[in-house]
Parts: sequence; C-alpha cells; structure tokens
Amino acid sequence: MIRMTLRQFRNEAIIGFGLLIVLAIVLAITHVKLSNVNGAFQSTCKAAADCATASNPVVDVDRPFQSALPFIVDIAPALIGLFFGAPLIARELESGTFRLAWTQSVTRKRWLAVKLGLVGLAAMAMGGLLTRMVDWWASPIDAANQNRFGLANFGLHGVAPIGYAAFAFALGATAGALLRRTVPAMAVTGAGFAAARLAVAYWVRPNLASPVRQSISLTAKSAIPNFGVQQPEGIVSLTPPTVGVPNGWVYSTAIANKSGAAPTSHYLLHTCPALEQIVKSGPGGPSTAQFQGCLNKLSATFHTVVTYQPASRFWPFQWAEMGIFLATAFALCGLTYWWLQREYS
Repeated sequence: MIRMTLRQFRNEAIIGFGLLIVLAIVLAITHVKLSNVNGAFQSTCKAAADCATASNPVVDVDRPFQSALPFIVDIAPALIGLFFGAPLIARELESGTFRLAWTQSVTRKRWLAVKLGLVGLAAMAMGGLLTRMVDWWASPIDAANQNRFGLANFGLHGVAPIGYAAFAFALGATAGALLRRTVPAMAVTGAGFAAARLAVAYWVRPNLASPVRQSISLTAKSAIPNFGVQQPEGIVSLTPPTVGVPNGWVYSTAIANKSGAAPTSHYLLHTCPALEQIVKSGPGGPSTAQFQGCLNKLSATFHTVVTYQPASRFWPFQWAEMGIFLATAFALCGLTYWWLQREYS
C-alpha cells in the first residue's frame, strides 16, 4: 500500500519539490546581494553612529522580487491543497480503483491512513522548508523593517505555514471525498482555503491575546492638528501620530483621556483657543513652541494611546495559529474517514 501510494504521488512530488529547489536557488543568489548591501550599510552607519535613524537600502534591493515573494509563499499551501489533496481521493473515486484496493485485503482505514499520512507529511515538509528558506533569505530585511508581526508578513515566517499546508491538503482530500470529482474539489479547496486564511487573519489572530495599551505624552511630534482637511468654521481636531513598535503589531493609535474618550472640538477650543488659528494657518504657520504650548495644556487630561501586540508574542501567536490549522486538518481527516465508511460500507 505504501509503495502504491508513493508511485501514485510520484509526479506531484517531483514537480513540487522541483519547484522548491528552483526557488531555493533563486533565494540563495539574491540573498548574497541582500547580505552585501546590508553589510555595507552596517559598516557605514556604525562609522557615522547613526544606524538607528539612517534608512537601510536593503529594503529597496530587488524590489519586484520582494513584492512577489509574499504572494508565492501565500499561494504555495493553496497549490498543495489543489494538486496534492483534491485529486488524492477524488481520482480514486472517479476511476473506481478504490474497489480494487479494498478487495486486496487492504482495509479502508489503512488505505486512507497511508494516503493521508504519506502525502500529508510531504505537504507539511514542503510548507516547513519553504518558510525556513524565506526566513533565512529575509533576515537582512527583517532586521531593517522589524515588521514580521505585520498582517502581510506574519504568514511568511515561523511555523504557521506548516499548519497552512496541512490544512490545505486535508481540505482538498475532504472535498475530493465528498464531491467525488477532482475539478469541483479543487475549486472548493481554493475558495475554502482563502476564506479560512482571511477569517483567521482578520478575526481570530487579533483576538488570540488581549493587546497591550501604552500611553504616550502629547508632544508636538506625537499629535498634529488636522492640516489639509476641510473643516467647518470653528471645528478642530487632533490627528494621533503613527507610532512604530519594533516587530510588533499596532492595532490603533488614538488621543484619549483615562476613560477612552477623544477630546471634542469644544473642549479643544476652550482649553487652547489658539488651535483654531493654528489649523487655519496650515503647517507652515505656527511654530513648534506655539503648538507645544497648546499640547502642554491638553496633556494634563489627554494622551496618545497605542494598542498593539508586542514583539515577544510573535512566536506564541505562530504556534497558536499553526495549532488551529493542524487541529482543523485532523478534524477534516476524521470527517473524510467517517464519510467513506458511511458511503461505501
């Protein structure tokens, strides 16, 4: 049974791991350039003692490839589900070859376990190798950007992609067993995988742990009037700053008091009447001292509140997300076994 499964899976495995080798070669070649640019920058900025503020040119190296790589990594698990999972059982049911296997002293449980086990492990290995290669390749960029926790980059690193690959494969196998047709199973797999990734990224992941809230004093750099916004006469507001949390995930920034309420226009004008004139005069009008004087009055009650997930939670979130997708994959495998027992008993 194992030999037969390996023979059936041979073409998909050769193509899949062949593409992985090609990508590994491309990553190795481009990584040399990234390392050279990053090394030259580190030497220069250390000599000038401005590494913290200088812009690292490594983020602009091979920009088209940097932009394409997230798409490649995101679509790889979906392709595993489409071409490894969906045909795995659907092809047997379409052709009727499953009957031959079941009459050759091979139980349905063993037949399914060998197929799901061997091909599923191969799918997870591909997902793990892919993310490990990308982790290594992107290390100079991560050191400059420090945004692995960001929504777009989270799925490029760590162990979560292993769960994505396992889930996509199991979803394809289950769709093939339920629909008994390869092409419809592939369509359901693609749509289901995309829906699951979006649901986890936007609704599940943000709620895996309560975010941290940090208060920052109002300064001329931490809050600005709404310059450039057409506002009714006598209406002013403050725009909170963009606060960077190294390798963290910022949910939001807001100017609020201890109760979480934002300052009203009436309160702003009453506390600092000069704000209206500051807004009217535009960015080139008021001096920093004028604006800071207003903020000093407001800072007794209001401050900038940053809501974020700190960098220290990156790996707990990675393991949690992998666990969610792996658990779902095992549940789908159980559903597949139950369905085959029910339909072909």
